Amino acid sequence: MGDAEKSDTLLNVVRLRYADTPIFLQATQVISGYQLQRNVTGGFEAFPAANPSTFLNGSTSAQLQQSPTFTFQPLSGAQFAQSFIRPLSPADLLPLALGGLPIDVLFRLGVQSVNGLSNAVALTLTGAAGSPDFFLLLKDLRRLQIAGLLSVRLEHNAVPEGTHSNSERGRVYYSIAKTADPDLRGVADETKRLLGMPPGASEAEVVYGLRAEPGQVALLTRSMLGVLGQLALQIDVPPDDVARHLTFPTVGNIGLEHRPVVIIHSGAAPPADVFTAVQYHQTWFWVAEDDFDSKLAFTVLQIFLALARTENAPGAIVTIPAG
Repeated sequence: MGDAEKSDTLLNVVRLRYADTPIFLQATQVISGYQLQRNVTGGFEAFPAANPSTFLNGSTSAQLQQSPTFTFQPLSGAQFAQSFIRPLSPADLLPLALGGLPIDVLFRLGVQSVNGLSNAVALTLTGAAGSPDFFLLLKDLRRLQIAGLLSVRLEHNAVPEGTHSNSERGRVYYSIAKTADPDLRGVADETKRLLGMPPGASEAEVVYGLRAEPGQVALLTRSMLGVLGQLALQIDVPPDDVARHLTFPTVGNIGLEHRPVVIIHSGAAPPADVFTAVQYHQTWFWVAEDDFDSKLAFTVLQIFLALARTENAPGAIVTIPAG
């Protein structure tokens, strides 16, 4: 089922690149079915005139069949809006860095802008590559994270039932610790400058939006559709598809970061060993098995999807037997 979820995610990314409608399914039930068949046969034959005069034979056999059934539920209506159109909350996004996930990957996928510094924009060519300072900020944040100088503090708020506002999920703060390393001090000072923090400040509240008050950092997060669209704009699509106006040209990054967050290849057939692969129309798209950075970012994407989904979605139920 894990492989099916990866291929479903990749297929939706490809669909968005070709302006096709994504379809999201949520597994609601897994039924394991097993069947054990055993058979024992035997025989005895006697031939007095023959040498030897008797024959004794027998055989046994056993067969185990596994036939699990997965039940998927399409997301639609209010459930779809809450899961895939509502932006991710900073209170959900930033604490993931505490678990060791690279903060630059988290921001490249889930953040559209930080204090006005823009990430790449999906489905557009005007200014699509984003701001160079955005990628410089991510590089500095990652260096501080690796050095153990970047930390996140979360204050939970009680969320009223039926409320989905990003501002009411909790207050989140990030802090930059002091260091005796002169190189890291320079990185910390540059990070504070890009975030609009005073040089002597060590902590700032992260709020959702485009503008922030003094002492705050504005984080404009993306919805899951925005996250998937970010991956879609950097797919390596066949040049013939661009020439036929089936999709737009691939958008590259600017500044320090030139590598797509997830490298998605395309071709007539995928290699024998791939992390995940799907076929769309007559073209195969895949993520390479030996591309660790792309696999890590794709795993972060799956975590985002798990955060976005909620339980008990309305809609029709589709039952698909495995295999």
